[in-house]
Amino acid sequence: MSTQRVFVARLTGCSVFDPAGDRLGKVRDVVVIYRKDDPPRVIGLIVEIPGRRHVFVSINRVTSIATGQVITTGLINVRRFQQRGGEVRVLAELIGRKVFFTDGSGGAQIEDVAIERNRLGEWDVGQLFLRKPRTSASPFAKGPTTFANWSDVRESAVPGEAQSAEQLVASYSELKAADLANTLLDLPEERLFEVVDELSDDRLADALEEMPEDEQVHILESLDDERAADILDAMEPDDAADVLGQLSEEQREELLDLMEPEEAEDVRALLKYSPDTAGGLMTPEPIVLSADATVAEALALIRRHELHPALAAAVFVTLPPYETPTGRLLGTVHFQRMLRYPPHERLGAIIDDSLEPVPAAASAAEVARMLASYNLVSLPVVDQARRLVGAVSVDDVLDYLLPEDWRSHDDDAEERVATTTGAVPRRR
Repeated sequence: MSTQRVFVARLTGCSVFDPAGDRLGKVRDVVVIYRKDDPPRVIGLIVEIPGRRHVFVSINRVTSIATGQVITTGLINVRRFQQRGGEVRVLAELIGRKVFFTDGSGGAQIEDVAIERNRLGEWDVGQLFLRKPRTSASPFAKGPTTFANWSDVRESAVPGEAQSAEQLVASYSELKAADLANTLLDLPEERLFEVVDELSDDRLADALEEMPEDEQVHILESLDDERAADILDAMEPDDAADVLGQLSEEQREELLDLMEPEEAEDVRALLKYSPDTAGGLMTPEPIVLSADATVAEALALIRRHELHPALAAAVFVTLPPYETPTGRLLGTVHFQRMLRYPPHERLGAIIDDSLEPVPAAASAAEVARMLASYNLVSLPVVDQARRLVGAVSVDDVLDYLLPEDWRSHDDDAEERVATTTGAVPRRR
């Protein structure tokens, strides 16, 4: 992805292309979310596609931003863009806003906003292009311009104004997903739903993944079907399957039909398995490569910051096809082993074929024993034809084996349960 600074006003109207060079539309705005102490973070672009429909393209789908063009992965949700609370459109809402310099030197108006990519590959608001009040009495004169960092200015606020749900969302911006989930569940129900309406889809999905299933269902049922489907699209497939498994068959099918076809297909595949088996616990999106792929290619995939750490611990080598269900599983190459070999080394030469995969029908207890016995963080899951269908990680198994109220951090209660039953309670 390009590391150059991009000013949003100049980005507007730029063409958006897929990897094959086909034009998808043009940029109409940039969407950011505020954070408590840091500059706003870019979460996506508003793109106008044929039919004058404005759709949202996540910044994670953008592979390059260059002069006059934006390159994406080609995967675009064509549902019409609906702004969520906490989301701010740069052109429509931020440009033209009045700010004040923190050094007390007066105010200015935002005329343009630069976005920059940080070392983690995330895009943040960088410099602001500001225009100060004019100093001449001439009606044609304009005030001087200057550049400033986000930290050098502040926006005006009305003293004593009650904190809105949008402001509350901004104050939660730095919370980890698990902490955000606990914070939301501590709110009164009416306030909870206000904040849920303000959260972005991705942020709400992350929080829901950390909640008990009955709370997940309660919140999803408070949303309209289209937004509920968007939230499920943003969740990990195994978590989405767990939630949908708690709904009636009619509700489940309605939401699956509204989800993106690719995401719905993964979830449908997981729903075929019992929730207490390896198939019901696994994720269908592990890293899969061919035997001819190199160590450098594998490390490049593992290096993606959005990848779950447990899934980044190993890559699975199979015969084609390389999307689950794949061709026959050949073996596993662990991250630490790859570090011992030069970048050009073929994965086929360093496969660990001594580790037996687990069948999709294996029980959660069997998976836990294998993970503990071999000190692993993930295991390949195969069907009867030894085709790779997914990978089950230690966090999935822990979430299943821990007692249902483990998020309450009531250690004494957990000790009482374990002492009474002689075993770790199951979640379901």
